[in-house]
Amino acid sequence: MAATVTRLHAMLTVPEVCAELQISRSTFYDWRQKGSAPRCITLPNGSLRVRRGDLDSWLNAREDAA
Repeated sequence: MAATVTRLHAMLTVPEVCAELQISRSTFYDWRQKGSAPRCITLPNGSLRVRRGDLDSWLNAREDAA
């Protein structure tokens, strides 16, 4: 169970998110500017992170019901 909790709270970097979604970094930032990217956390140094759970929720919300 500890591994599941750790995975749910894992924070992904922008390159990791882009690789998983198979999109370019510029596409990610375009989506972010338009307010349609997954929720991000801005670290004190300005770097962005995306919680695994937020990415999964974002993907689930975009599922097609077909």
